[in-house]
Formats: sequence, C-alpha cells, structure tokens
Amino acid sequence: MEEYRLTEKESRHQDLDQMTTAQILTGINQEDQTVANAVAAAIPSITKLVDAIVERLQQGGRLFYIGAGTSGRLGIVDASECPPTYGVPHELVNGIIAGGDGAIRKAVEFAEDNKHQAWKDLCEAGVAQGDVVVGITASGTTPYVIGGVQDCKTHGVITAGISCNPHARLSAEVDYPIEVVTGPEFVTGSTRMKAGTAQKLVLNMISTATMIRLGRVKGNRMVDMQLSNHKLINRGVSMLMTSLGISHAEAQELLVKHGSVRKAQEFWAKKLT
Repeated sequence: MEEYRLTEKESRHQDLDQMTTAQILTGINQEDQTVANAVAAAIPSITKLVDAIVERLQQGGRLFYIGAGTSGRLGIVDASECPPTYGVPHELVNGIIAGGDGAIRKAVEFAEDNKHQAWKDLCEAGVAQGDVVVGITASGTTPYVIGGVQDCKTHGVITAGISCNPHARLSAEVDYPIEVVTGPEFVTGSTRMKAGTAQKLVLNMISTATMIRLGRVKGNRMVDMQLSNHKLINRGVSMLMTSLGISHAEAQELLVKHGSVRKAQEFWAKKLT
C-alpha cells in the first residue's frame, strides 16, 4: 500500500503557466506564510530533541544530520555555520548528504535509494554511541535516511527525524520525531519550497538553541564567533565597546590580542578585580 504523502498532493493553485509574474510570486508568498505556524506547532517536539542534544554534547558527543537532495544540503549548511558563528570545533556538528560532497552541487542519481549507505557514511565520519543523528526528509520515506536511522538504533545511537508529512514513516523509526506539516506545495511535489523552508527553520532552531544552552551566547551576542573577516572583527569591536564602555582603539587592541570577544571580556573583568 502506498504511503500517504501530503507533500505530494496537488497544488491548491491551478494553471500556474497562465499566471502573470506578480500572480506567481503572490501565490508563492501566500503559501510561505503558512510555514511559520506549522513550525510553531512542532516546538514541543523540537524542545525534547534540543534537550537531548545538549545533554549528549555536554558529555562529549557530537551531532550529525543525514539527508538526500535539498534536505541533505540544508543539513550541511546548518552544520557548516556552527564553527564560525559559535566558535565550536568543526567536528562537533556534521552534515552528511547522500551521494557524498559532489551531491551538494549536482544531483547524484539514485543516491537516496541506498538504504545502508548512510550508516557507512556515518561510520566513516566516526559516529559513536554518545552521538545524536538527525534524519531529514520532507517525505519521511527516503530510503537513505530511513535505513540510516534504523542502523543507528541497532548500534545504540540516539536518533531524530524531521519530516513534513503527518504520521511519516520516519517518525516511527526514531527516538525524537519532528513533523512540520506544510501541506501541498505551490508547484506540486516541489518540496524544496515550503518543506525546505520549514526544515531550514527547524535546523536554525535546533543549532541556535543548542549553542545558547551550551553557553556559546552571552546575553544576545555571539561572543565566541570566529574573527574571519573585517565585518566580524568590526562587530566584535562594537560588542566590546558597548559591553565594556571603552574606546574603539582599546576594543580593537583587546580583540586582536585575545582573539575573541569572550576572552577579551574575561581579561577585562580580571583586570578590574
């Protein structure tokens, strides 16, 4: 029996090819406005997952995202932004895509259909029992992801799943299911649209909340960000000027000397005691 996939149902908008540009854009925007509410309904499930991730990472574990196509790319984007934003090691949050790194730019045919490749990819990345693996698939049925979380559970690794269909198969296979029900797409079946947006929002929430809980944010500032370009250096200088009440020159000198906003603030606090 074919699995029910709301994400594959026919668009609520007809005759797209007969629309003007403004009508197309308005229709897309109307659909996009429903995504935030769908994510809001999943916050209780996301909360449980974040608490589990924080606990594991505090004990030395790591976080892995696995997915195919758009879902895999979104996981890689979220993982790759954690080190520069929060100053964590590159190996702490990992994104793995079906078909390997080449699939980031170009689709790899049938890569998502290999049920046991995800576990091989995870093992190559050094997955261990203390880690958390999050499977991402809009349909909730992608074999690469389903097989990956099944193999993880067999080996005692905590699993979670992010899907966009109600009662998705993925949800039944993981410890922490998250379903963001976004409904039919503007272009029928094009889950890079609303479903992809929903997945991006959820991943933002997971990584951001986790990093805040791990102490990587002070107040509302990214005090551990990597100073990898002039924009971030200027931001750091501004943060120090505001928090310490010092001049631009003093703040810049502190930042260059200590390498991060946090370390500069800690040095200044010691200096005053």
